[in-house]
Amino acid sequence: MSLEHDLLRPEAYPELLPARVELAQTHISWVFLLENDVFKVKRPVSLGFLDFASVEKRKAACEAEMRLNARLAPTTYLGVVPVAQNPDGQHRVGGKPGKIVDWAVHMRRLPDARRADHLLLRGELTTEIVDALAARIASFHAAAATDGETARWGSVGAASSCVEDNFTETEQTIAQYVRPEDADEIRRWQRAFLRDRAGLFDQRIAAGRVRDGHGDLRLEHVYIVGDAAPTIIDCIEFNDRFRYADVCSDVAFLSMDLAAHGHVDFAERLLARYAREANDFDLYALIDFYESYRAYVRGKISALMSSDESIERPTRKQAEDEARRYFLLALSSNRRPLLGPSVIAVGGIIAAGKSTIAEAVGSLMNAPVVDADRTRKAMLGVTADRPVQDTAWQGAYAPHVTEKVYEEVLRCAGVVLASGRSVVIDASFRSAAHRKAARELATAHAAPFLFVECRVDAQIAKGRLDERARAPSISDGRLAIFDAFSAEFEPVLELSERDHIVLDTGRDFPFTLAALRGRLNIWPSGLSG
Repeated sequence: MSLEHDLLRPEAYPELLPARVELAQTHISWVFLLENDVFKVKRPVSLGFLDFASVEKRKAACEAEMRLNARLAPTTYLGVVPVAQNPDGQHRVGGKPGKIVDWAVHMRRLPDARRADHLLLRGELTTEIVDALAARIASFHAAAATDGETARWGSVGAASSCVEDNFTETEQTIAQYVRPEDADEIRRWQRAFLRDRAGLFDQRIAAGRVRDGHGDLRLEHVYIVGDAAPTIIDCIEFNDRFRYADVCSDVAFLSMDLAAHGHVDFAERLLARYAREANDFDLYALIDFYESYRAYVRGKISALMSSDESIERPTRKQAEDEARRYFLLALSSNRRPLLGPSVIAVGGIIAAGKSTIAEAVGSLMNAPVVDADRTRKAMLGVTADRPVQDTAWQGAYAPHVTEKVYEEVLRCAGVVLASGRSVVIDASFRSAAHRKAARELATAHAAPFLFVECRVDAQIAKGRLDERARAPSISDGRLAIFDAFSAEFEPVLELSERDHIVLDTGRDFPFTLAALRGRLNIWPSGLSG
């Protein structure tokens, strides 16, 4: 009996004696599901981009899978175990050694109900989960390895090679899923992006944004169990070049998958939160390309599965439908969103509630928030929650430093706008010159502009500062500099009522937010994708 069918016997697992065993198949693995355990065996295939033809190569791949997945799922991966064969031909996993014929990765089985795609289908994937996932991925990327060998896979030449491999490997099959003119448009657009924006790839390498990432970051690999941080499994182990990539390519896989599941709102929220957590707003210059590339990869893999006669017909039919959907998503990634971009600048004196309002606006619009406090600290090379308590107008808050901070804030906001997306800017905007610069940025991108001025009674603001001093905070605003900063805030006289709204943040928050909501360019309630 073949290995994949023989390992469906509960007796094949003598150390566990499960009541039942189920088989899930991918194009490269047989995955045997027990009640509390999972055993993954590499299929003996050679597909050009991977080679599992020999037992030795499959064992090495299992060991690499263990090592690499410990980064994001340290308690899920339990070990590499032999698959032995008795003299009578029956296979077993673990137990008394026999003739070793293969190897398996042993994993703890995570609850299917807590898989992100299942949560999404049931309407249980919340904005809080998306935010936690963005933070988890940003933290993972920050710690991920990078060196010369890794970085070269982020070059435009490497990206072009991957793109052309995709086109070559689907040349004979893509017409089964999309019209020839649509396939041509995908090829033209991806090639044109690589040709016309080659400099972006060099910039990303120089900024250290090419890392040893995950490589297959999609919903079915994400689990939300209890209050723990998201668990992410199944990174690519079989080909380093699929893992060595711009972090934008990694996060684009997940944002693309959210869009493929009909939730562009969550996709945009993920990008917005990731960009802020990673201080990487420059990813917006490449995100549409990488989403298109990732969708095409998924289309290619689904097409491979749909034509694999060894896979059961229902699975192949599902793969066929998915291939069509992913190829169409690759086509749509280069098209502008239905809603045009806008600029929401949120300002006011220290402790006026700027960041709270900016956060709420970003959440309503699924737009990134570029804030001056985080930007200043990134430029200083310190973590976002580390205090920088220079006196007013000195050190980190000297006028020339502040000018550089505003330049960088507006530059990042411009990158977001150029991608066709809205942006929220969180800064004091105490001077008319800074407000004018934000207004001119919006004009340059033909985007509506709104300055949200947060006001509050001074005693309320001082009470907030007193409370803020008791815990770590991103803001360095404090009582010692409150009066000096407040005295320097220039009244807003240069903006019309169309471009300016005043919020009293001392009032009930839902009331305050309701006063603002009607001025925002947001998707209609209930419209997700």
